[in-house]
Amino acid sequence: MLTRRHFIATTAALFSAPITAPVLAQTLPEGVEGRPPRSDRSMWDVWDAQVTPPGYDPATSNPWGLHPRFLPQLVEANLGLLPGEVHVDAVARYLYHIRPGGTAMRYGVAIARGDLYEPGIYTIARKARWPIWTPTQNMIRRDPELYAQFEGGVDGGPLNPLGSRALYLYEGGRDTYLRIHGSPEARSIGGRASSGCVRMVMAHIIDLYDLVETGSTAFLYPPEDALGTT
Repeated sequence: MLTRRHFIATTAALFSAPITAPVLAQTLPEGVEGRPPRSDRSMWDVWDAQVTPPGYDPATSNPWGLHPRFLPQLVEANLGLLPGEVHVDAVARYLYHIRPGGTAMRYGVAIARGDLYEPGIYTIARKARWPIWTPTQNMIRRDPELYAQFEGGVDGGPLNPLGSRALYLYEGGRDTYLRIHGSPEARSIGGRASSGCVRMVMAHIIDLYDLVETGSTAFLYPPEDALGTT
C-alpha cells in the first residue's frame, strides 16, 4: 500500500515542481439516438491521421500551443522503477512510461479537478483504440445537466471525450472507471480539467498505446493540494 509518506518521498525524489494552469470545461459531442454507441473500425486510421499533425515529430510538433515541457521527452528513470510501469506525477503533470536501460518517456498530462482525482496503484487491465465513452452514474448524479443526455454512450471519434486511445485502470478485478486517455481538449494539458481521469494529447497517447502492455502497473501520485494534508 502506498502511504502519504511514501507519496511525498517518491514525488520529491522522482518528479519536478508544480505549475499553475487553468481548468477548462469539457466540450462534449452530441449523441446519436436510436442505436447503441459504436466505434467505427473503418474510420480508425482516418481519425489517427486527423489528430496527428503533418510531419509529426513527438519532440517538436506543437500545434496545440503546449508549454514545451509537456512535449514527449526521453529522460533518465530513477533506480528501482521497472520497465513497463506507468507513473503519473500529479504535481508536475507528467506521465512517465518506464523503459529498459534506465530510461523513461515523459509526457504532459492533465488530471482531474478538485477531489475527483484518485491517487493509488492500479493495473492497466484493458486497452481500447477509439473507445466509446459513457459517463458514470456518479458523473450524472453530480452534474445531470451536463451528463444525463449522454447516458446511453457516445460514439468513438475525434470529438469523443476519451479521444484516440484509453488505458483502463483496475483494482484487483474491479473497474475503477478511471482512465488514462486522449482528449480533444489538448489545451487542458498541464491543468486540472477531467472528472477523474488522466488526459493526454491524442497524438501522444497513440505513441504510448502500443508500448503499454495489459497487466502493467500504473502509479498515480497525489496532487499538490493533497500533499499538504495529514
